[in-house]
Amino acid sequence: MATSQLGCARVGLLSFEGLRSSVNASSSRAPCSVAIRQQPFRRNLVVKAATTVAPKFTTIKPLGDRVLVKIQTVEEKTRGGIILPDTTQDKPQGGEVVAVGEGKSFSQTQVEPSVQLGAKIIYSKYAGTELEFNGVDHLLLKEDDIVGLLETDDIKDLKPLNDRVLIKVTKAEEKTTGGILLTETAKEKPSTGTVIAVGPGMYDEEGNRKPLNISPGNTVLYSKYAGNEFKSSDGSQYVSMRVSDVIAVMS
Repeated sequence: MATSQLGCARVGLLSFEGLRSSVNASSSRAPCSVAIRQQPFRRNLVVKAATTVAPKFTTIKPLGDRVLVKIQTVEEKTRGGIILPDTTQDKPQGGEVVAVGEGKSFSQTQVEPSVQLGAKIIYSKYAGTELEFNGVDHLLLKEDDIVGLLETDDIKDLKPLNDRVLIKVTKAEEKTTGGILLTETAKEKPSTGTVIAVGPGMYDEEGNRKPLNISPGNTVLYSKYAGNEFKSSDGSQYVSMRVSDVIAVMS
């Protein structure tokens, strides 16, 4: 009778740091072990999007209709004192104007900037170029990317600039026509609201303002996913958008 023997090879496996280096197994003929080769754990790399300005530069002078904004600090805690992780912290959309350019140039006139030094502003969420200057986060953006002036902590007090309007969003329906309560995910996103404030309008080719064709108090229909959304201190929803995203006035 022929007798065969089973051989056992050592198998190298990859693992995360912290697992045991070997696992023993046995058979009726020979001991068998599996060796695990450890690899160091690699942390995810964090890439900063902001451009760092070298310390040798002490001033930044915006050109044209651009402004330099010192970005407000990200809220790190909820009002109840809960510390927020980085992934849930809202991206800032406000800051203080710390430098301004010379303004817009037209064929025969020069228009000064609409914002002044020290003004508190709200800007479009993904606008401008981020800079780290003197260890502080700044944003260099065009005046047209500024949503409006906000001197208080409540968005309902926003003063829109240029062709932008501030709208108080109509509250979403809580129930179906049959009386069934809707969950937050099932509620239809509103696309109507009441105009709260309007900007002075854009400039024409001669450098004159063109007033907007809607007024505070108008009930309007707007493009569903347009503009920048905000929530006021009382929980009301607001949206700021360009007047071109308002598609109808209802009465």
